[in-house]
Amino acid sequence: MEITAQPKVSPAAATFNLRIMTGLVGILLASLIAGLNEHVTDIAMPDVQGAMSISHDEGSWLTTLYEATQVAAMAFAPWFSATLSLRRFTLSVTAAFMLLGVLCPFASNLHQLYLLRALQGLFGGCLPPMLMSVALRFLPPGIKLYGLGAYALTATFGPNLGTPLAVLWTEYVGWRWAFWQVVPVCLLAMSAVYWGIPQDPLRLERFRQFNWRGVLLGFPAIASLVIVLEQGTRLGWLDSPFIGRMLALGLVSMTLFMVNEWFHPLPFFKVQQLARRNLTFSLITLGGVLVILVAVPGIPAAYLAEVQGYRPLQIAPLALYVALGQLLALPLVSSLCNLNRVDCRWVLAVGLGLIALTCYLGSAMTSDWIRNNFYGLQMLQILAQPMAVIPLLMLATNGLPPIEGPSASAWFNTVKGMAAVVGTGVLEGVTTMREHFHSHTLVDRLGGRSLWLAQQHEGLTRLAGQIRAQALVLASADLYRVMAFITLTLIIFIPLMATRVYPPRPVKDA
Repeated sequence: MEITAQPKVSPAAATFNLRIMTGLVGILLASLIAGLNEHVTDIAMPDVQGAMSISHDEGSWLTTLYEATQVAAMAFAPWFSATLSLRRFTLSVTAAFMLLGVLCPFASNLHQLYLLRALQGLFGGCLPPMLMSVALRFLPPGIKLYGLGAYALTATFGPNLGTPLAVLWTEYVGWRWAFWQVVPVCLLAMSAVYWGIPQDPLRLERFRQFNWRGVLLGFPAIASLVIVLEQGTRLGWLDSPFIGRMLALGLVSMTLFMVNEWFHPLPFFKVQQLARRNLTFSLITLGGVLVILVAVPGIPAAYLAEVQGYRPLQIAPLALYVALGQLLALPLVSSLCNLNRVDCRWVLAVGLGLIALTCYLGSAMTSDWIRNNFYGLQMLQILAQPMAVIPLLMLATNGLPPIEGPSASAWFNTVKGMAAVVGTGVLEGVTTMREHFHSHTLVDRLGGRSLWLAQQHEGLTRLAGQIRAQALVLASADLYRVMAFITLTLIIFIPLMATRVYPPRPVKDA
């Protein structure tokens, strides 16, 4: 029996008022805390490992399982929110996310903790797509860019706030609060969503055409690829049979998933949307930008910890500096892009140019650099990050029919989640590879002088430490150069692929 598509009915538009604004803030808080939970617990992992007697390798799987289910959930959440209603779905997943955070420190063994973290990642991944859906559906054209700017906070503000919060809990309160921090924010978010977001009717008839093949193919495809990227460096990439099997599973499943989505009448991803030139450009560029925005801030943090011996408390001001700067920069960039006479493509080009400049300046780092040397680079990042993200959101969503909002949200959030994982993998992989290269080069250059240098530096141990430190500095400079190259490549694509768009309702006439 042939399945035919049901008529697509767009939910009734609600008048924008204080209640809608409150609901939007509630979903913003829930989305931010979902992202923060990942970063805070990852940064606080050494304390968690020590408190729960978990080894480093076992602890790495706590992060991997969380991210795998989180990214996979982003692909399917918009469909379920449209079926079960946005308010009901958001309240349910926020409550489940909060409850699992409460339970994590009480896990009696490692496998229970794995399960709790995987489930928490699943529910946490459902929240960021809701923020984009609300912004696209409820905000009037004249202020829609400000709503998209709020969504951009999840990519710029949230990750940079993770380090200061992790330091706060582990240094001054207790490691359990790395998990429990979600409770007060989730309660506040749920109250705001319950009061502010209108209740849509259930659309259970959509389950008659439920895309079960999409779930069975797409979820393991995304989760497998995340696991490969997260565990590849530790396990040796294709030298590991496990990584090889997971990569094959991910690639085959992803191919079949995309074929299924093309033909299914009610897909999670509307592949036909990629015919929109600006959407395709935005997805590709967003992926590249987020890889850079994950990798670049990680360079000074790793350098200061490994070479200069900084503790997390001493590194936190760098991340906090960028995070707080976003609260001012994001609305300013949104206002700029909302001017009719401003071409957002060139705002994007300037933002990418500032990122490239940051990487160029960072590539001159030496082993004498301290925290103060990075503040100038962080100042450029404050301006560059929103200038690189908000124009992409504007290019992708301009002229998008409301009925296509959930699918566009699935595209954007899945790319966003995968890019964050790729960024972490690139940071670890390139750093490890170049560090080994420079270590071998330095040792070869020492040659016959190594014994004399060892005596001068009071032993081989100290010499080895100095070689490792210098190799990490050189590897960090190389990583800056790689990120600069990627950024310049993205700038070249702007005039080739992106077309001019105008704000839905400009603040001022040209």
